[in-house]
Amino acid sequence: MEAFLYGVSLQWKLDIRSKTLLITCYIVPLLFFAIMGGIFTSVMSGARHTLIQSMTVFGVTMGALIGLPPSLVEIYRSDIKKVYKANGVPLYLGLVLTNISAYIHLFIMSIILYFAAPLAFNAKIPDNPGRYFITLAIFIAILLSIASIIGLAVKDQAKTSMVSIIIFLPSIMLSGIMFPIELLPKAFETVGKIFPASWGYKLMTDSTFRFENLLPLMAILALAIFMCIILLRKIDK
Repeated sequence: MEAFLYGVSLQWKLDIRSKTLLITCYIVPLLFFAIMGGIFTSVMSGARHTLIQSMTVFGVTMGALIGLPPSLVEIYRSDIKKVYKANGVPLYLGLVLTNISAYIHLFIMSIILYFAAPLAFNAKIPDNPGRYFITLAIFIAILLSIASIIGLAVKDQAKTSMVSIIIFLPSIMLSGIMFPIELLPKAFETVGKIFPASWGYKLMTDSTFRFENLLPLMAILALAIFMCIILLRKIDK
């Protein structure tokens, strides 16, 4: 219990001094919403019907893929790892605590978007708020699991940022949040289905729950968790 509390305390200190967390989980997503929300609703008359979902997918994808990996590199590729071991803190606790912290921040950002979009741009609130927030919770967990793989597998900050951006850009461009996915060439539409953002956007915009849209996300989550376990064992050697 003492080791757990020490790990929580250490993670809290890292969060407070993390500018990356502030920028990727709040400043950039909300700034993107403020600018693009106005453009989308002005150019496309139907954009307000899916504005909350599209802005949330962007914010969560960015916050997870670009915000989380540097925090994990800071823990597992620096002296913080030695501090964990010296104080008897299990190495997996760093992964768990950073994920919980990022999860909370991304959920708060999503709630801000949920209430701000109708006020700022007359965006339509999802028909079933309960189902919307359940699918959002699942989507955040899946994006963080993928971000965890990047943070555990890549050994330095520069390469981490490069890999994160390489995954982030097609995730957004091929997800359907920028423009209707039907406008994409079939090959791009197929590639887009590799990324969770595409499935998450479908889940959050569907008028009824469709298990076939959830299944790929659960498969990705299971695979990501398995990969994280393997990478943690490798780091612990």
